[in-house]
Amino acid sequence: MTKAGAEARRAAVAAMTSVTDRRQLLGVALARAAKALDPPERARAGRLATGALRWAGRSDRMLGPFLKRMPEGRVMNLLRLAVYEMFVELAPAHAVVDRSVSLAPRGRTGLVNAVLRNVLRRGPDWGSLPLPGLPKWLRRRLVDAWGRDAVPAMEAAFAAGPRLDLTLRESGDERRWAERLGAVLRPDGGIRLDEARQVSALPGYADGAWWVQDAGAAVAARVLDARTGEPVLDLCCAPGGKTMQLAASGAEVTALDVSRERMDRVEENLARTGLAATCIVADALNWASQGMFDAILVDAPCSGTGTLRRHPDLVFVRDGSGLDELAGLQARLIDRALLSLRPGGRLVFCTCSLLPEEGEEQVAAALSRHPDLSVAIPVGDWIDRQWRTPDGMLRIRPDHWREEGGIDGFFVARLEKRP
Repeated sequence: MTKAGAEARRAAVAAMTSVTDRRQLLGVALARAAKALDPPERARAGRLATGALRWAGRSDRMLGPFLKRMPEGRVMNLLRLAVYEMFVELAPAHAVVDRSVSLAPRGRTGLVNAVLRNVLRRGPDWGSLPLPGLPKWLRRRLVDAWGRDAVPAMEAAFAAGPRLDLTLRESGDERRWAERLGAVLRPDGGIRLDEARQVSALPGYADGAWWVQDAGAAVAARVLDARTGEPVLDLCCAPGGKTMQLAASGAEVTALDVSRERMDRVEENLARTGLAATCIVADALNWASQGMFDAILVDAPCSGTGTLRRHPDLVFVRDGSGLDELAGLQARLIDRALLSLRPGGRLVFCTCSLLPEEGEEQVAAALSRHPDLSVAIPVGDWIDRQWRTPDGMLRIRPDHWREEGGIDGFFVARLEKRP
């Protein structure tokens, strides 16, 4: 194993352990663990850690018969990574065992070697094991919300992982870019790459012709339907995909986020794509706008339960606590945004959550607090019929587009303020 390969795996295990033992988000953990690696190896560490966490439930079933007790997190995650490499990435098994032993902590090399060799000799068939399941707190809530049959389909979507979706800076040229990139057209007309690629090496990246954005994440800005010259506010804007969509429409965009670090990323994305927005670092609950906006997008902080296929670390980080606080924050963000929305204007509220209390129930409460608000049914032949709710909102689930590779879960509602 090359030194670079060893360091990428070492960083992957360290990041996984920060997730499982300290409930740290994987993005934050990787930023620390892989900081010294060059970009390709950093990307490799991220791919390994994400994949191993995604399949940890099945890996644990395979490892269980050969462990008297679960070892410390670092060793357990090294074993999970090895199983993932052998049975999902189909890496040469004995090479995986050898390099796993070389990365094991002192005093644990014998355990790692014995367990992995037993897995290879006497372990169950990988494909016969159940798919990784959702944590009980979340599974119970999703069964109550969407029915017992829907949840296994969501779990299958989470296990399958995401595809690479792109949003073009200039719409209308999707077919040509799909051919150039070897991609396919999604049901909504967007572009999807079925195979993982090095994003920065793809045609059009350096020129800012497109950016990576899941199809589900792109829906809210499309529903807002910003127009040329309109003053538009994007609250909680980072990492900036929706900001770029709004700016590409020709609107006069104000983008606001509480984090300077996250706003730096937004500004980098805007610079690469040649798009413009006024970027403000501030707490949306305390910030007072200097004027009124025709349209406002509120992509509110939430549980993130719709994005587990992209962020499998959330299974380890979230435990269902804090949902009431999140729901309260979402309500306050809606109320605060409405102070800056002109009469006759429109507000889109969205969350990447599968929980009704962060979607349908949130909007119902907002309508009761604000009699001058009403739900406006989004229009467009790109909107999948499965997404529409009886109340005129959009509920996108990970098991939608099953044959096309799935989609992140989102809730989107377009509200209008009475003139």
